Amino acid sequence: QVQLVESGGGLVQPGGSLRLSCTAPGSIFSRYAMAWYRQAPGKQRELVSTITSSGRTNYVDSVKGRFTISRDNTQNTVYLQMNSLKPEDTAVYYCRAGSGNFWGQGTQVTVSS
Repeated sequence: QVQLVESGGGLVQPGGSLRLSCTAPGSIFSRYAMAWYRQAPGKQRELVSTITSSGRTNYVDSVKGRFTISRDNTQNTVYLQMNSLKPEDTAVYYCRAGSGNFWGQGTQVTVSS
């Protein structure tokens, strides 16, 4: 079973920053676009950002200008830099490789004063 390993979540005050990391096996990472999703309590999982293998990025409107996705192909790692965090960003964040069933375990992000 493919394992994607996430890290970097935590508790932060509004306006603060966090950086999430997700490492995937090289055989997967090099082949697929990578994505970050999030799921808040009582809500459906939503796509936050994607990055193709060539580095093209896309963001949901609610995080544009605040979040930045990047990937390090030498480390098989994708990052999500989150700045100017808001309480509504509170969720479990998941990384995903491609469009199949390749998911991380999730990392909790809580934005609260």
